[in-house]
Amino acid sequence: MTSAKLRTPRRLGSHAAAGALLFALGLGAAAPLGIGLTAAVAQTKDSPPATAPKTAEQALPDLIERLVPSVVNIATISGQAQARPAQRPDAPFDEYFRDYFERNQGPRQGSAVGSGFIISPDGYVVTNNHVIANATEIKVILWDGTSLPAKLVGKDPRADLALLKVESTQKFTPVTWGKSETVRLGETVIAIGNPFGLGGTVTTGIISAQHRHLSNFGGIPGSSFVDFLQTDAAINKGNSGGPLFNMKGEVIGINTAIYSRQGTNVGIAFSVPSDLAVPIIEQLKKHGKTMRGWLGVQIKEVDEDLVKALNLKSRAGAVVVNSVPGGPAAQAGILAGDVIVRFDGRAVPNDKRLPQIVAGTEVGKTVDVVLIRKGQEMTVKVKLGELEKAADAKTEEKAPGTPPAPGTPVLGMKLSELNAETRQRFNIQGGEGVVVTEVDPKSQANEKGVKAGDVIVEMDLTKVTKPAEISDLLKKAEEGRKTSVLLLVQRGEDRRFVALRIGG
Repeated sequence: MTSAKLRTPRRLGSHAAAGALLFALGLGAAAPLGIGLTAAVAQTKDSPPATAPKTAEQALPDLIERLVPSVVNIATISGQAQARPAQRPDAPFDEYFRDYFERNQGPRQGSAVGSGFIISPDGYVVTNNHVIANATEIKVILWDGTSLPAKLVGKDPRADLALLKVESTQKFTPVTWGKSETVRLGETVIAIGNPFGLGGTVTTGIISAQHRHLSNFGGIPGSSFVDFLQTDAAINKGNSGGPLFNMKGEVIGINTAIYSRQGTNVGIAFSVPSDLAVPIIEQLKKHGKTMRGWLGVQIKEVDEDLVKALNLKSRAGAVVVNSVPGGPAAQAGILAGDVIVRFDGRAVPNDKRLPQIVAGTEVGKTVDVVLIRKGQEMTVKVKLGELEKAADAKTEEKAPGTPPAPGTPVLGMKLSELNAETRQRFNIQGGEGVVVTEVDPKSQANEKGVKAGDVIVEMDLTKVTKPAEISDLLKKAEEGRKTSVLLLVQRGEDRRFVALRIGG
C-alpha cells in the first residue's frame, strides 16, 4: 500500500496536473486542493518520522537533570551553639539558617545545613552568609553524595552572601548566571536545595513580585541593600543559599528568606537577585571582601507633605536629612533638605533605591549627583568613599547655651532653647537647635510623631537655635502664603523631616 501511494503523484492525469498547477498559481478550484493534500500525506508517511515537540512536562525533567549537578548541600559545625539573630516577636520572617540547628552534641557545639551552588569548574561555591556564620568547619556535599571540605573565601553580611572554595581533581559543572532585571511577573522558576536536611529537592513556582524591600522587618539579612525577588516556589528551612533558576536554566536569584510564622513554606519566599549578587561575588573572589561606594548621608522618603513643603513636582528621589561631617556628601556641599534625583547618570526613584545605587558604584569614583535645592535643580560632583571603612559619625557636643526661655506655643508645641537644664532633662547629648518641651495631644505635630525631647534643627531649611527664630520663620511663611512649613527634627542620632500645615 505504501509504495502504491508513493506513486500517486506520478499517476496524476493531465487534467489533474493542470489543476494542480492552476492552484499553485492561485487560480485553481477546490478539486485540485484535494489532490494536493493527498500527495502531501503520501509523502509524509514515507518520510522519517519527525520528532514531536516536547511538552512542558517532558522538558522540565530534562532541564532539572542538567541543573542538579551544580547544586550542593552545605553542612557546617560551629565551636559553640549558634545564637539566633535578634528579632521582633511579631516579625514573621525566618532566616533559613536559624534553620536546622541540631543541639544533640551538647551546648558547646552547633551544626546546621543549607544549600549552595557551583559557579566555576574549579570549585567556587556561592551560598548565604548566615549559612556559614560562626562555622569552624564547612563541608560541601555534591549531588552524588561526595563530601568535600570547603574554605571561606569571603562573605558579605549586608547582602547575606558568601563565597566558598572546594579543592578536587575533578572538574565541576557550574551554573550559568541570568539577568534578574529581565525577569517578568508570573515567570516560571525552579528552586533546588536541601530543605530540612533531607537532601536534594526540586520545587517550581512563579515570580510573584520584584523589588521587594524588607527593611521594615526584623532579622532579614540584606534588607537595606537588596531588592528581593519574591516567589511562591516551595522553599523551606535548609534551602537557604540555594539557586533560583529561570526556565532557561540560568540562576536569577539566591534563596534567602521566607515569610512564615511557623518557619515552613507558605508560598512567600525571597531571593537575592543575580544582578546584585554577581558583582559582589566577583569582589569576594578578587579581594576576599566587598568594597561598596559610600556617600555619607541619612535619607528619607519623599512623601506628599514634603512635595508641598519643598515645592517639588513629584515624589521621585530621596531627601537628605543629614550629612556625615567630613563625609563625601558634606565635602561636596550637599545639605539637609536637598532631594537627590539622579546619581551617576541613574535615576533615583525613591529612598530605597539610592543606597543600592551608591553601594554598587566604584569606591573613589567621582560622580555627578543631580539634586533639587529650594526648587532649583543643580549638579554637584562627589568623590565616593568606602562604606566598609566609614566610621559611624557622631555629632560633636556643643557647649551649653543661655538660660531657658519661657515655653512658647508654636504649631501645637512648646519650645525652649537647648541649654544645660533642657539637655539634662531630656538627655540630649550634643548638637544645636530648639527643643520641644511639650506637644498638644490634639495637634498635627502629635499626629506626625513629634515628642517632647525632640530637637528642631532647621525650619524651612534654615538653622534655628531659639524659639523666636521659629516664630519669625512661621510669620515669614504665612506672609508668603505658604500652606506648610518643614521641620528637620532630631531624636537621638536619628533625623527626619516633618511637614506641618500652617494653621493645622
